[in-house]
Amino acid sequence: MGNTSILTLIILFLLVTACNSNQNTPKDSNKEHTEKSTKVKHPEWSKNAVIYEVNIRQYTEEGTFKAFEEHLPRLKELGVDILWLMPIHPIGEKNRKGKLGSYYSVKDYKGVNSNFGTKEDFRNLVKEIHKQDMKIILDWIANHTSWDNPMINEHPEWYTKDSSGNFQAPVDDWTDVADLNYKNQELSDYMTEAMKYWVDDFNIDGYRCDVAGMVPTSFWNNTRKELNNIKDVFMLAEANEVKLHEKAFDMTYAWDIHFIMNDIASEKKNANHLGKKLKEEQKKYPQNAYRMMFTSNHDENSWKGSVYERLGGGVKTFAVLTYTLPGMPLIYSGQEACLDKRLEFFEKDQIDWKTCDMTKLYQQLSKLKKENKALWNGKYGGHYERIGTNNDKKVFVFMRQKNDNQILVISNLSKGLQEISFKGNKHYGNYQGYFSKQEISFSDNSSVKLKPWEYKVYIKK
Repeated sequence: MGNTSILTLIILFLLVTACNSNQNTPKDSNKEHTEKSTKVKHPEWSKNAVIYEVNIRQYTEEGTFKAFEEHLPRLKELGVDILWLMPIHPIGEKNRKGKLGSYYSVKDYKGVNSNFGTKEDFRNLVKEIHKQDMKIILDWIANHTSWDNPMINEHPEWYTKDSSGNFQAPVDDWTDVADLNYKNQELSDYMTEAMKYWVDDFNIDGYRCDVAGMVPTSFWNNTRKELNNIKDVFMLAEANEVKLHEKAFDMTYAWDIHFIMNDIASEKKNANHLGKKLKEEQKKYPQNAYRMMFTSNHDENSWKGSVYERLGGGVKTFAVLTYTLPGMPLIYSGQEACLDKRLEFFEKDQIDWKTCDMTKLYQQLSKLKKENKALWNGKYGGHYERIGTNNDKKVFVFMRQKNDNQILVISNLSKGLQEISFKGNKHYGNYQGYFSKQEISFSDNSSVKLKPWEYKVYIKK
């Protein structure tokens, strides 16, 4: 047999083998996710974590690290794993907004706001947080400083200037801060060293990085590498760019999901808009990218309103979704105490601590999050799939599944009574209500009645 014939047979054999191999490959339940890989290795402890934003100024009457320590056992009981502290640094006085100023106008990156306490107070807080088996990340403002940060006189070349050679704010409305210029490598080196300082000297566990998309990605990539040389850190970006997940950040904000929740509550959008956006994000973000799910944070609360202003009767419903949809749920200071006011941003405005129905709900959701692998974060969690109904504009139904862990969530995203039937057979099976504890079976003739904003979470038996 000639060489050409032998070569032809070899090619045919390889083609047949490849076809058979493809036919025998099990269907990838996560095929919706982009195949773009990332190099970020998440800390093991983050796989089923719940994050909590701490507003030290408004948390207690004293507004100090020591006073906040008393809340640690309660937060542990709430199910919190990661404590994100809003900026703890001294606040600039030049061009200050309000009496106390913005936390995000940093006067000294290696200092502590004296209103909060001393460095030793903060060091002790970190130790107490770790004793509770929780982690702590600091809010970091790399994009700008206060106008009276010593850097502005010592290193004016580190700042952005306008056409007349004057320092400038990064955004017109941010009049209390001056923009930094990352074209200067010395600035990048300084900022990385400052971030290493808090990890190395105080043993913090990572950072939440303010307006991360306004700082070059190359800076974050290098800084993450430098920080990981000290310890495995956790990095949260206040941004939603996919590229930030590649080397630098564990988690980004699910801003679009948050805005759609607000719009559903105000009847500007419906459940189908949520379903469409979730499907888009499955394709857009890598499977191992964490997304932060939230109904509030310091900006949303102070400038756009409390959850009760924005979400009305859907407050609990959307809280359930932040825990059961793919992503890591965030609780903002006071949400577990039914915070129903906008906290002043530049003044003292203490949170009214009380036990309410949200306290128990967050405890229950945190317990479910930790125990059921279908709800874990990123690639550790289960496949998400929406289940069709006869009224997809008003009712949102989906499943999460990881091996033998399967959860069915049914939520009425409207102010009216709804009765639905299901499409397909993905929901078939025997379940137990997580909140009701009642057993139920779903089959081809099943239907569900829902009160306004009612939610049901079922665990498959």
